[in-house]
Amino acid sequence: MRVKITLACQECKQRNYNMTKEKKLHPDRMETKKYCRFCQKHTMHKETK
Repeated sequence: MRVKITLACQECKQRNYNMTKEKKLHPDRMETKKYCRFCQKHTMHKETK
């Protein structure tokens, strides 16, 4: 089952990305490096509620 998640920048705390993930394959919170248009650089983004 795929669930909708939101990714937030760790530096400025802005919620930048909406995506889906497979809950069975990734049960814990997802963390990835993505571009933040507010910081204007690549930063770590973490899954939020």
